[in-house]
Amino acid sequence: FGTFEAVDIAREAATLVLIGAVGFLAGRQLLERLAWAAVVFGSWDIVYYAGLWLTIGWPPGLDTWDVLFLIPLPWVGPVWAPVTVSAALVAFGLLAAYRLRAGRAVVVRPANVLAALAGGALVIASFLVDTARVAAGDEGAWTGWPLFWAGMALAVAGTAAALRGHTIGGGAPRPTRA
Repeated sequence: FGTFEAVDIAREAATLVLIGAVGFLAGRQLLERLAWAAVVFGSWDIVYYAGLWLTIGWPPGLDTWDVLFLIPLPWVGPVWAPVTVSAALVAFGLLAAYRLRAGRAVVVRPANVLAALAGGALVIASFLVDTARVAAGDEGAWTGWPLFWAGMALAVAGTAAALRGHTIGGGAPRPTRA
């Protein structure tokens, strides 16, 4: 993974701090700040790949292997996978920020949070399963894709349910009388 690994880890950490700062400044309350941070992160990642392709012609295709992240361990996968995650972050972040700015609720229930976090963990795991193999020079097919799609489905379901005001696996909450 190269001799500049410590420098790249520091750059990645600084990027995360910057993204968090932009989300903090853009939002009015915690959920809106998280939504804007998701938009910034996803946009940054997509623009990064587009910029690389426009300036140096890399990646030659969306199925090209990439080292995606180094914290806490190197993450690897085909370029299309982080672009898919980034597109979802931008879409759901914008939807959440719009709802919140319009005074509409985003319902954060434990089941929705658990689904989104578990989905995110599966996506991260999908980027870690081939790390040792790719570091050794093997660029065969990505074996993490089943974990990736399971994680994306779970995270999207939890997030979409929160945006609709539902609990994952159930409908809208029943009104209660005071």
